[in-house]
Amino acid sequence: MEYNLATVHELVEDAVPDRDCIVAGERRLSYRDVGDRSRRLANALRRRGLGRVTERTQLEGHESGQDHLGIYLHNCPEYLEAMLGAYKARVAPFNVNYRYVAEELEYLLGDSGARAIVFHSAFAPVLDEVRGRLTDLAVLLQVDDGSGVDLLPGAEWYEDALSGEPSSLPDDLRDSWSPDDLYILYTGGTTGMPKGVLWRQADIFVAALGGRRLDDQQEWATPGDLVANTANGGTRLMPAPPFMHGAAHWMAFNAFTNANTIVLGRVNERFDVDDTLAVVQDEGVNVLLIVGDAFGRPLVEAIETTDRNLSSLLAVVSGGAALSRGVKQRLLTALPTIMLLDGLGASETGQQGSQLTAAGQEVTTGDFTPGPGMEILSADLDRILEPGHEETGWLAQSGRVPLGYLGDARKTARTFPTIAGTRYSVPGDRARLRSDGTLELLGRDSATINSGGEKIFAEEVEQALLHHPAVLDCLVTSRPSPRWGSEVVAVVRLRSDAAVADADLLEEAARHVARYKLPKAIVRRDHVERSPSGKADYRWAAAQALEG
Repeated sequence: MEYNLATVHELVEDAVPDRDCIVAGERRLSYRDVGDRSRRLANALRRRGLGRVTERTQLEGHESGQDHLGIYLHNCPEYLEAMLGAYKARVAPFNVNYRYVAEELEYLLGDSGARAIVFHSAFAPVLDEVRGRLTDLAVLLQVDDGSGVDLLPGAEWYEDALSGEPSSLPDDLRDSWSPDDLYILYTGGTTGMPKGVLWRQADIFVAALGGRRLDDQQEWATPGDLVANTANGGTRLMPAPPFMHGAAHWMAFNAFTNANTIVLGRVNERFDVDDTLAVVQDEGVNVLLIVGDAFGRPLVEAIETTDRNLSSLLAVVSGGAALSRGVKQRLLTALPTIMLLDGLGASETGQQGSQLTAAGQEVTTGDFTPGPGMEILSADLDRILEPGHEETGWLAQSGRVPLGYLGDARKTARTFPTIAGTRYSVPGDRARLRSDGTLELLGRDSATINSGGEKIFAEEVEQALLHHPAVLDCLVTSRPSPRWGSEVVAVVRLRSDAAVADADLLEEAARHVARYKLPKAIVRRDHVERSPSGKADYRWAAAQALEG
């Protein structure tokens, strides 16, 4: 059985219409509320000429046969409504990075061929700078965010567009929903220009959005099984990172599949740790999503000094970036009853593996239990490496994988090769599979440094430096060297009260990685540049390394 995301949400709505679907401050939207509003949006999009579809059989993997809707919002109920409403209109939504300047926004909307956009009022000035050069962009729906920005000329208020539409959908539209309808996720572009990853909805549902049973990881066999599972729902999950980051809206759609509740922070323009903990307490949040140390370190520092009641919290999940060993240990000490879940995955693979840690267990980082379809391929991509193989290989995914990159046939062929009749996704991570079947993740190949003929993975050096208690954050990059070709450079942010020499930092790192991997230079900065979702900005780090 293959599923369409619109169908899944409506099955759950029919089963638990009065259960909380999204909680955002004083706003409480039931599954019926979200269903009604998303159907109104679907009708509004169709009335404005969107919803054209070219069937998948007539297209190459890098081609889209649907209209595209950009979502240019902070976290809010409208973000998830826009995704669901677009799917119900057979329009493909995609994420827009709200930190982009005009030039970057113009590239993204042009590359995607966006015909419509839903945006917060605060972003209207930047959108206004570029929309005159975007010939495809025809429908603009503005969400009032209390910023006081006027309606952009030519745009409509989002609520006005919804209010004029019925909350039911034509039968012929429902009947046309297809497992082939697209899900699009734009990559962050921290090491290159953003690319739109094209998935069939049936594939991303299984790969990342709750399309497998939690107990045995088997795909849901029938719609009846999905409906029966709603009786187990009601867990309250809170994504701290923005929905423009895949991990955050993946959590939301997992919640929808399992009839759970998504709880949003009251402050959504940035990660506000005090607000996060207040919402965890006030709303009885059970599962909190963060992204690596960029979220984990301020979170644990606040937990260590708070008197809030966080007893509802059962698990902290990190997706999109690794939690260092030190931060993990502090979280488990501060909240000894929780479970820590590290998730492994990428825009091009979905969820690939996990690591679950409880208080009293050995704390490690970069080690994962593989999920269904995860493989390690040889360096030359000609065979699968068996557990215990000494060769460093490519982390790969088979089975439910994307169709390709929007508009880029060449990169699609490179990233999604077919080997011995099986199609894989190989986005560029290096890894080893130990003899016990556990995965050792080494890092992204694009962040690998070749120094004196030795390959050094930036992420393992970062984790080694983060063992030092004075290091709040760091990125490892390279710069040209007359002796080594390239030399390792660490850009670090230290505690404001730290009086620590570079030699002390290197001594601690040398306890965890070979000495040839140690930085030849350490550059100190007051902050380390990351995206709002906590992703590393290696282009920024490289520029800092050159400045010295």
